[in-house]
Amino acid sequence: MQVILLKDVKKLGAVGETVNVADGYARNYLIARGLAIAATDAARKQLAGKAEADARREAELHEAARRHAEKLEHVELTFSARVGENDKLYGSITAADIAEKLAEAIGDEVDKRKVALEDPLRELGSYDVSVKLHSDVQITVKVNIVREA
Repeated sequence: MQVILLKDVKKLGAVGETVNVADGYARNYLIARGLAIAATDAARKQLAGKAEADARREAELHEAARRHAEKLEHVELTFSARVGENDKLYGSITAADIAEKLAEAIGDEVDKRKVALEDPLRELGSYDVSVKLHSDVQITVKVNIVREA
């Protein structure tokens, strides 16, 4: 029986591949667990349409990320914070804080997981922070931390 895989299956194939398997394996395991569907003409057309829609959506996301990158190209974020001895902050500037300021700058939501910050910023100074807006759209934003007046 021919089936179209909906998920990657070890030793069988990847998503979207059409594979030939035993009827019992297809009905009792692959189809029953939602790993595959029977390879009919209607199923092939449906998956082709879904793949086309996914490609279109991915292109739209890439274009939006590119536009956001252009807006943020020369943006410098400035945070004012209370400091103690040795210019150490009371608290810290986190990826969530940076994402919030970036969202204000572009007028759209920015996920904090896209901000590449290993540790929160805890000292006054200027930092270069990498932001990955899309799988192949990455920018560097200048973050300045100054004393609260």
